[in-house]
Amino acid sequence: MAAPASRQVRRRARAAPRARSAEDWWWDRLAPSGSGYHLLPSDSMLLVLSEPGPSRTRAQRRAARRTPRQPPPGRAAAKPKATLRPDPAPSPAPAPTPEEGPDAGWGDRIPLEILVQIFGLLVAADGPMPFLGRAARVCRRWQEAASQPALWHTVTLSSPLAGRPVKGGVKAEKKLLASLEWLMPNRFSQLQRLTLIHWKSQVHPVLKLVGESCPRLTFLKLSGCHGVTADALVMLAKACCQLHSLDLQHSMVESTAVVSFLEEAGSRMRKLWLTYSSQTTAILGALLGSCCPQLQVLRLLNLMWLPKPLGRGVAPGPGFPSLEELCLASSTCNFVSNEVLGRLLHGSPNLRLLDLRGCARITPAGLQDLPCRELEQLHLGLYGTSDRLTLAKEGSPLLTQKWCHTLRELDLSGQGFSEKDLEQALAAFLSTPGGSHPALCSLNLRGTQVTPSTVSSVISSCPGLLYLNLESCRCLPRGLKRAYRGLEEVQWCLEQLLTSPLPS
Repeated sequence: MAAPASRQVRRRARAAPRARSAEDWWWDRLAPSGSGYHLLPSDSMLLVLSEPGPSRTRAQRRAARRTPRQPPPGRAAAKPKATLRPDPAPSPAPAPTPEEGPDAGWGDRIPLEILVQIFGLLVAADGPMPFLGRAARVCRRWQEAASQPALWHTVTLSSPLAGRPVKGGVKAEKKLLASLEWLMPNRFSQLQRLTLIHWKSQVHPVLKLVGESCPRLTFLKLSGCHGVTADALVMLAKACCQLHSLDLQHSMVESTAVVSFLEEAGSRMRKLWLTYSSQTTAILGALLGSCCPQLQVLRLLNLMWLPKPLGRGVAPGPGFPSLEELCLASSTCNFVSNEVLGRLLHGSPNLRLLDLRGCARITPAGLQDLPCRELEQLHLGLYGTSDRLTLAKEGSPLLTQKWCHTLRELDLSGQGFSEKDLEQALAAFLSTPGGSHPALCSLNLRGTQVTPSTVSSVISSCPGLLYLNLESCRCLPRGLKRAYRGLEEVQWCLEQLLTSPLPS
């Protein structure tokens, strides 16, 4: 008798309906009913994937659960056993069944407009993800607020299975692309900043969707993407009339595509990031041809450009009157000279940042002739350059005397200036106009011939110095050749320099 009883208990356990949790309720309502999509939130993005088969509505799923199981063919259905039971006492009318899902709480009592404004403050501070994905799980009202397109103004879409084989990655990209066809018009209609990471084969269809559904796009970044064609960029430039920033770093983009894009949208471009290209001359020729008069940020990393000298009587172009940042950094030696830098910056008096790391042909004399007077960041570090290069021994005082009142960051790493030259250069920070303290907060002297007395003087005269790099400085005591971060470490370095014996 024990065995049949245990079987009856197991049958009742299988027949009992499983209690639905708040997590199940949220997953059923995050995607629109009948859309055939489900969302997969993560810490940095939101993926929308289509269901493998046709989706069923909520009513259809309920009807399927209520339908009794049919007996297998060849076996008759068992007749229910008749049992004699006493007539039950009359019971009160049954209470109405509450709607399936979590009970309404204080979150449902907040007006939707106020909730969207609160979410907007959090999104402005930390971005939409992962906050919006988590907030949508709280209740129905929060899910409705988190789905407002006004909150989805910054989105990052990473290709799934980026590290998997090519066939698997292409299949996953196509599946995600099918989901984006619903996501773009329903969530991204007010999108302003979009980043695509590691898309290998479906960049053109994605950019087409962006052009059709995101007219307010202002910033586009393609990192590690392949197959970016001229047609896709030109189409996007025509469809998104507010697009003014393009970041193509670490992406394989043909120079003809960049030139075509600049010819279409160059008049409104403000920021442009590019990396190495085999035909950089055509891109820079378009830039110097006054196609981007409003350009404010120009970053050309690992530039491989052999510029042609200007002929006699040929006037330079109009330049970039609004340029504030210029980066020509390179991991190897390049051919950027004083003449090339002058052609780029002859009309840029408002320059604030100048990054020339790896540009060993640039000399202090060429920098002194630039029209900018309020430079805040100057990076002249040489990293990984050949020892055969002849570095300048003198001229560093020309830099500090011109910009000592505005410089906040100075990088002279690897430069060959002599001890006396560096002493005169850093002495410019001892006396600033009006008797105010220098603005210098970051100083990189790695691998230079700076002396202990010079370092002590610059630390004492710059109370706001928060970063000091003294690695590989052969004139300093052995225990002090390192990088110092923070005010306490910099002051500790000063104490050690004042108390330590000078090296022989």
